[in-house]
Amino acid sequence: MQEILAKYIPNAAVQPSFELIKANNVYLKIVNERVTRHGDYRKTPNGQHQITVNASLNKYRFLITLVHEIAHLVAFAKYGRYIKPHGLEWKRSFQVLMLPFIRPEVFPNQLLPLLALHFKNPKASSDTDAKLSLALKQYDAPNDKNFIFEIPPSGLFRLYNGKIFKRGNKRVKRYECLEVSTGRIYLFNPNAEVEFLRETS
Repeated sequence: MQEILAKYIPNAAVQPSFELIKANNVYLKIVNERVTRHGDYRKTPNGQHQITVNASLNKYRFLITLVHEIAHLVAFAKYGRYIKPHGLEWKRSFQVLMLPFIRPEVFPNQLLPLLALHFKNPKASSDTDAKLSLALKQYDAPNDKNFIFEIPPSGLFRLYNGKIFKRGNKRVKRYECLEVSTGRIYLFNPNAEVEFLRETS
């Protein structure tokens, strides 16, 4: 297991991550990319704690996702099954589990202050933290994707499912975008990754 982990997370995080997995009896599955989520946790019918994480994540995002999902398991075990998935109990569990990793041996110096700020009140996804998400993206393998906030106003973009949208104005935290084929308006997280097609007048 440690040899496998070493392929996906920073070296200094391998041993403590392995201890977390072992202590919580986790069955870790590393899977091909799913565009809608980085990872998930579920308890199988036979009582096994199964965590899946996308293989395509860079090593820093992979580590954050792994600990995020273990925090679900820990929170449910400590506080019961009826807590909110990303409520206060999960936030506390995530903070405690993540704290030993937020150090220069594990993360680059430029990420440390952003991580420290993020973990004062962790969100359901690091993608909703614009500064952290953008900083983490620097370590991704090159791709042709853009964040929504990088798309020019009225620019056209394509989702992973082939649907084409026109970017509208920002409403509080999200962008209103028009689905071209139906005329329906959808709200998009600023850090959603999409394929930019072209500008329109």
